[in-house]
Amino acid sequence: MSRIPWVAQSIVLVALIGLLLFGSAGRLDVPTFWVYLALWLGASLVSVAVVDPTLYQERMRPGGRRIRAVYWLLIVPLVLHLVIAGADVGRKHWSDTVPHALQWLGMLVFAVGWGLTLWAMHVNRFFSSVVRIQEERGHQLVSSGPYAWVRHPGYVAGLLVIISSGVVLGSWLSVVPMVLMLPMLLVRTVREDRFLKQNLQGYRDYAAKVPYRLLPGIW
Repeated sequence: MSRIPWVAQSIVLVALIGLLLFGSAGRLDVPTFWVYLALWLGASLVSVAVVDPTLYQERMRPGGRRIRAVYWLLIVPLVLHLVIAGADVGRKHWSDTVPHALQWLGMLVFAVGWGLTLWAMHVNRFFSSVVRIQEERGHQLVSSGPYAWVRHPGYVAGLLVIISSGVVLGSWLSVVPMVLMLPMLLVRTVREDRFLKQNLQGYRDYAAKVPYRLLPGIW
């Protein structure tokens, strides 16, 4: 399967993110925005190299079907996040008081979140965008890599990206739309875990060995 569409989509996505950020900022001289875009693009291009190419098709068209509209609604908080950050840092200065040292720490957390995402996708070729058993792809339990510590490392990675993104961009106000995504992430974690216990062979035994969904020692 060709990886070219995946590369093209990655470039287009980062270009759209840049358009939202710099368009709402009304200027291009915001270094942290460029670092943010570089992290997005780097992670996207690395994913092309380390992730099973068939997973790209599965994530875009799970089971050969279009992703339901409700999943696309998750894009709304991200768009608001980027527009608010751009306007805040570039023009309005409502809450662009994030210390530079904290921004750099946020970049580290952001990068770790992306790294964990790529690791989880690399070891788990069934890392679909929707909750389903991929029988046509030979769906099997995955318990290696980050799955040896928590049952849903992809959502841990999402948590890290969500809490750090606004800090990286330097806008406290832009954190709000992203934080609103946290309840959705937690609800999906619970629902997916319940679904897998009922439908994926070996998952109940795996859950007994790896008792934590997201946070080792806590939950």
